[in-house]
Amino acid sequence: MISEPEMAGEFGGVDTREVVGGFDEEPGGELRPRRPWQWALGGAVMASVLWAAALFLYGGGDRKPDLSGYQLKQDPCPSLRLKAIGEVIAPREPTTKVDSGLLRHAALDQIQCSIPLRFLAGAGESGKGWFTGYTVGITVALHKKTDPGAEFEARRRVTDDGVLPEEQVETVPDLGDKAYLLTRDNGNAELRVLEGGAVLSLDLSVFTYYQSERDGEGEGQDENAVGGGPELPDLSLYRSAMITDMRDLMSSLKR
Repeated sequence: MISEPEMAGEFGGVDTREVVGGFDEEPGGELRPRRPWQWALGGAVMASVLWAAALFLYGGGDRKPDLSGYQLKQDPCPSLRLKAIGEVIAPREPTTKVDSGLLRHAALDQIQCSIPLRFLAGAGESGKGWFTGYTVGITVALHKKTDPGAEFEARRRVTDDGVLPEEQVETVPDLGDKAYLLTRDNGNAELRVLEGGAVLSLDLSVFTYYQSERDGEGEGQDENAVGGGPELPDLSLYRSAMITDMRDLMSSLKR
């Protein structure tokens, strides 16, 4: 009677010990379970390799932001020309002192200032009547410890008056890493720029003012008190001038 062949010797004689995972062979030929710490050690080595690769590709989480050459050695507001805005609206008021607030800190250097432009007379006699006023606000923040990029993008529609709808926020190409122009309904337009760790803002505001005497003896009045008043201009018309003066500001801070 012919017996069936031994399976251990068939198909190339594969030893079952070679295909059983998780076991080590004892000297006597018996199989014993592999110790758990060996599995953990292998996993830790692999995790370390992956983490090192991630650090190489993306950098460490504590990397300082690149300030792209920006410095706040001194207050830039007194010497800021605002040439483009001065040509299309009015030059800055030379007799008015510019109030600036300069902050220096290990994590952040920041400057804020408000620059008034010359009043534009409206209807009425010289020295009294309606006037239109413009103010340019400048803010420069140099983040030296934390990258402001994610927050800049998240807050691109946020203003002091609330969150603007998408149609009132325009992307400005070829200006810094990212730039947005925000136009509000209350006579305000703001150009925001992100470049590396630097966040810059140029804010243009317009208001109307009624005064009985231009020499200061009369008191200014709200437009509702005298009725009517000039309509606020569309500040989006000054988009190009705002961008030009922002470029001048950015250049001046890199010298």
